Amino acid sequence: MKAQTNSSTQKPKVGLVLSGGGAKGFAHIGVLKVIDSLGVKVDYIAGTSMGAIIGSLYASGYSGKQLDSIFSSLDFDAVINDDLPRSAKTFYERDNTEKYGVILPFDRFKLKLPSALSRGQNIFNLLTKLTLHVSEIDDFAELPIPFFCVATNVENGKPVILDSGNLPLSITASGAFPTLFQPVTIGDDLLIDGGVVNNYPIDELKSKGMDLIIGVDVQDDLATRDEMVSALDVLSQINNFRTIADMKLKSKKTDIYIKPNIIGFTVVSFSQGREIIKNGKIAALKELGALKKLPKINRDTNSRSIDLIPADSIAINGISIKGNERYTRSYILGKLKLKGKETLSYADFNKGVNNLIATNNFDSFQYSFKESKGTDGYEFAANLRESRTTTFLKLGIHYDEVYKSAALVNLTTKRLFFNNDIVSLDIILGDNVRYNFEYLIDKGFYWSIGLCSRYNQFEKSINSELLLDEAQITQTGINKLDVKLRDQTNQFYLQTLFRKDFALSLGAEHKRLNIKSETITIDTETDEFLFENTDYFSVFGNLKLDTYDDKYYPSTGVYFSGYLHTYLFASSFNKDFEQFSIAKADLGYAFRLSQNMSLNFQTGGGFKFGDNATNALDFALGGYGNNFINNFIPFLGYDYISLTGNSYVKAHVKADYEIFNKNHITLEANWANIGNDIFESGEYFTLPDYRGYALGYGLETFLGPIQAKYSYSPEEGQSVWYFNIGFWF
Repeated sequence: MKAQTNSSTQKPKVGLVLSGGGAKGFAHIGVLKVIDSLGVKVDYIAGTSMGAIIGSLYASGYSGKQLDSIFSSLDFDAVINDDLPRSAKTFYERDNTEKYGVILPFDRFKLKLPSALSRGQNIFNLLTKLTLHVSEIDDFAELPIPFFCVATNVENGKPVILDSGNLPLSITASGAFPTLFQPVTIGDDLLIDGGVVNNYPIDELKSKGMDLIIGVDVQDDLATRDEMVSALDVLSQINNFRTIADMKLKSKKTDIYIKPNIIGFTVVSFSQGREIIKNGKIAALKELGALKKLPKINRDTNSRSIDLIPADSIAINGISIKGNERYTRSYILGKLKLKGKETLSYADFNKGVNNLIATNNFDSFQYSFKESKGTDGYEFAANLRESRTTTFLKLGIHYDEVYKSAALVNLTTKRLFFNNDIVSLDIILGDNVRYNFEYLIDKGFYWSIGLCSRYNQFEKSINSELLLDEAQITQTGINKLDVKLRDQTNQFYLQTLFRKDFALSLGAEHKRLNIKSETITIDTETDEFLFENTDYFSVFGNLKLDTYDDKYYPSTGVYFSGYLHTYLFASSFNKDFEQFSIAKADLGYAFRLSQNMSLNFQTGGGFKFGDNATNALDFALGGYGNNFINNFIPFLGYDYISLTGNSYVKAHVKADYEIFNKNHITLEANWANIGNDIFESGEYFTLPDYRGYALGYGLETFLGPIQAKYSYSPEEGQSVWYFNIGFWF
């Protein structure tokens, strides 16, 4: 019995070291599944980068099979790119961001490049949720399996061993790949990916008293000259000189060295995760004989029996906020939608975090949950770092058949006069020079105050009915007019939010409208006829609901916009002016039929009431696009501004099939009735007079959608092509 006891107590301690390698680290999961199947007892885990992420979750109690399920279900594009749902942004934030392809910090008249492409916030959020069951553990040696990971101090290049503190924050720091994720601050250290200095911490693991080491290496070998085809390939090769040289020594120190086949995969091959996991399993099975000889888990006392189903809700008993200077505690909690002493779903908590991050007022948002003593709830502690950058240079490009080619240069400044204000100026250069100026004091659910001024111009052949009455058309015989339109609109408004997606706006407007044409000439000195040169003064109200998940390719959500505009005065050019009002509304509903297939139903209508002498602001249907000015309404199958009248109804349906990521095939149909007083005559409820159908292809890019649509109208008996490049502005 004594000999058996000594034998039992002298079983070798087994350490597991997992290297970094980005998506190639999925192979670790395949290895862990084999280790689990054999019941091998792992006494300590060390990891770097992706090895730290997977290793920490395994150390927290997840099995290899559970990790397979978790990682296979993730959308890594969304997680890595810090994609925020559209619903996290206010109306102003959406309007002010859905038109720029490039956003650069701008400080003291100098451009600054962002520290990374992503904050890593989504990764931190995910890891916090997955490790909630061990959130009370500060010493990682007390996890179900003791654990540590390695990061790099970016200021001095020294390795940092992370073995205590905030577990998800430590893992995030270890995986903060330079240029992809911004550095992570822990204490006084500014940390990046541990793979920069130690991608395989075997020596540090041995120092924990481990007798045998299982090592999984998913690092690349040196590339050949034929494989180095880009600057990034060359930089990767330079970095690999050191890590590969290190591995020649470290692999010899590894008792069971597992090298999965990762040829053909890269650090971002997340879409090939299933194959990488399989290759990890295959590599582990090659060492089956050695693995079988290792000590086994006592399954009767196995700590993996704990319930690892992620919580659907979380009870928050207390809230602590640190790091805020300009922004009040109430502002932060309002964005987070937290009150304290409440239970909320984890989905709602994540929405609140997204709301806060979407403001771009904070460079980092770190938080933790600690179990409240004597309760089932948690104490929530947040530490923020407010953004010091308040000015941004934003760029965009666009082409369509109305405004033609355009380059957008924007300067946006926050906190110019108040902590919650924002100023934005668009200068649009190209075939039609334009500008758009906006100033908003954002008070959220209170009344916000806004000012805006925009100038638009274009030259286009339009339906003469928009500017000429029937007698003039009969007299001249002109059905089409080549016009030059200039529109300057200035608004002052108040806006309040009933909820983030529901806004009410009330305001006053000045509009200067100038329309002239060379088609009709009276003054031989100018060879142009002036249809409009009027200043209009009006008041307006707008009620808007928008839960679409995407502006250009919505697959879920509801959209409603109701608009009432009353024109009170006009300058002397419009001698026949009398007061009139225009009311219009649009309603849309999008839903998914399958993973890649969605339908979007839309309907809309509008009418004028009061005086009917002024028709330059009537409705005009035709063309494809967004952000149209005045009462121009898109309508497929017809050229822009082809169908006119003081009232209209329209229905539209679009089927969108995403054939592969960000590539869309669309099939669309729209129907409309438009004319004068169709709601009084009852024509709005008759079969449609105008129909249009379109087949399109669209590609989502960082500059915006690139779209081509072939449309056909049975009434016209001819087709119209629409082309668009970039975000609409």
